Amino acid sequence: MEEVRVFPLTCAVQHYAWGKVGLDSEVAQLVVGGDPVAVVEDDRPYAELWMGAHPKGDAQIKDNRIAQTTLGQWIAHFPACLGSKVKDTFQGQLPFLFKVLSVNTALSIQAHPDRELAARLHAQFPEHYPDNNHKPEMAIALTRFQGLCGFRPVEEILGFLKSVPEFQALVGNDAAAELRCGAGDDVHAGRVLKKCFTRMMNCEKKVFVDRLNMLVKRITEEGAAGTDTSSSNGDLLLRLHSQYPGDIGCFSIYFLNHMVLDPGQAMFLGANEPHAYLQGDCIECMACSDNTVRAGLTPKYIDVNTLCEMLNYSPAPASAKIFPCVQDASDPFVSLYDPPVPDFTVMRIQVPALVKQYTVAPVDSASILLVIEGDATATSAAALSDVTLRRGTVLFVSANESVSLHVASKSGMNMFRACCLL
Repeated sequence: MEEVRVFPLTCAVQHYAWGKVGLDSEVAQLVVGGDPVAVVEDDRPYAELWMGAHPKGDAQIKDNRIAQTTLGQWIAHFPACLGSKVKDTFQGQLPFLFKVLSVNTALSIQAHPDRELAARLHAQFPEHYPDNNHKPEMAIALTRFQGLCGFRPVEEILGFLKSVPEFQALVGNDAAAELRCGAGDDVHAGRVLKKCFTRMMNCEKKVFVDRLNMLVKRITEEGAAGTDTSSSNGDLLLRLHSQYPGDIGCFSIYFLNHMVLDPGQAMFLGANEPHAYLQGDCIECMACSDNTVRAGLTPKYIDVNTLCEMLNYSPAPASAKIFPCVQDASDPFVSLYDPPVPDFTVMRIQVPALVKQYTVAPVDSASILLVIEGDATATSAAALSDVTLRRGTVLFVSANESVSLHVASKSGMNMFRACCLL
């Protein structure tokens, strides 16, 4: 049935412990929306929805007239569905994994290697770094979304060194003084930031646990007395310590930007960019890889030396870490999130209420379409039959195929589409 090139998917759910629980999770809500007979357990975390062909969560084709198969199997049989450029560039593989994340407790302090480092880590430690690919990724907020991303401006870090003596004790007086001396020189600042961060991350456990306990006690007492603790980033520190008590990663908030994204805002996490997701729901798109170097806020394998050596230590304000979306020149309803990597692009499609007919335009790449809001009937010459779209529907669209939507909802449509625009 090679002529069938547009079809709905049933996608894998990951129940990681950090996910939001039950129907508090956007992931769970989308699952139920896309499949009304799906059962959501009230006490189970629903952390990630995987929309793609990753072997650890390959989507199932949801059409009873196609023999039961996964998206990965389908692509292997019909690689032309990827588009000729994508098929040749990525050796017949879908180059991205599209996700929804619902984050209740913080994910690890981490970064992803570039291709060269990924190949080296995979060769040396395949049990921890399972492939040789890079893993750039993008997060687009669906709800108010919090994370850490990139090193703060030096002036902000110096402010915390002054107001948080427990933090200064871990960095050391000499390194802190050196950072003050070179605050206006970005090259020097980056070199000293590496020294300061590495020193803190390699601090003896008893020392940093004692300092962390002192800090938690001080902020708790100040808060109880009605004192403003924002100069110590008190609320965030207490929240992370409640989730990961005694973890060195709690101190990373004094080095890294605290990002608060409104719905539709994004951050792009390229190679070697330190980051952590903290709370909220987001769309994520990433290259197909499992390579993550971690060093805090996690029970998983940590690799402090590799992380400290690989990181991008260029200081920048939080505002510089918000990745811009641009209006598509050919479609007024499409906003493009187009990162500086070949693996993926994400489109946000917002069809206004008064528009009842809309065509999802063809692109020279396989794409995956997720409905966040709205109802419609989708028709395509490349589909076996019309497909009912509702909140949570996931549609696979082969390269160079268009899909016509007959919009039924009075509030229009809100959709995200992942593809590869080479």
